[in-house]
Amino acid sequence: MAKINPETNPTTETYLDFDKAYAFFNRRLFAGTLPACLITLQRRKSTYGYFSPERWEATQRPEIADEIALNPDHFRERTTAQVLSTLVHEMAHLWQHHFGKPSRGGYHNKEWAARMDELGLTPSDTGAPGGKRTGPRVSHYIAPDGPFAREAAALTAKKFAVPYIDRFGEDRATAKKKKAASKTKYTCAGCGVNAWAKPDTYLVCGDCETAMEAAVR
Repeated sequence: MAKINPETNPTTETYLDFDKAYAFFNRRLFAGTLPACLITLQRRKSTYGYFSPERWEATQRPEIADEIALNPDHFRERTTAQVLSTLVHEMAHLWQHHFGKPSRGGYHNKEWAARMDELGLTPSDTGAPGGKRTGPRVSHYIAPDGPFAREAAALTAKKFAVPYIDRFGEDRATAKKKKAASKTKYTCAGCGVNAWAKPDTYLVCGDCETAMEAAVR
């Protein structure tokens, strides 16, 4: 097995490259209007990524930051453009949080869907043509020759690629699915209340009106 080059830093390289991609798409697709956010890698089940508004608080200054999380379990099975499309999908949520009117509980509404169309990412709950454009769980597919497709091609032409991929991500995701219990614990990030439901259920906290997160196994 090849060893890590002592002159490289996987953490710095991974997060710096995704931060550069965020800045690139912010300039090219959002006219530089989006505020900086915290990009993280999170293995949330059954999702390529998610947006969590105002999730982080700075400890040394009065500052609140949004979070965009990407799921590394799927990096191996997807192209660089597809991974980047998830980043821009979540940037559309961030845009709506700051400049639009997002629905409660993370619902993908018509305003968000229209913005996605402008970006060249077509909303679809199946990730393919013909799927529902709005709802609690909506993915997308890349519109051929659309703005995102053109800009992603420009970025990858500059030798951008996902720096590191999980060697066992796809196999681990399959194993988790096979071993999934009949009920999964969900927790509200806002108030900490717990609930149990079948795996892949979409739950919203009635008090905080935010989507509840499944426990990581």
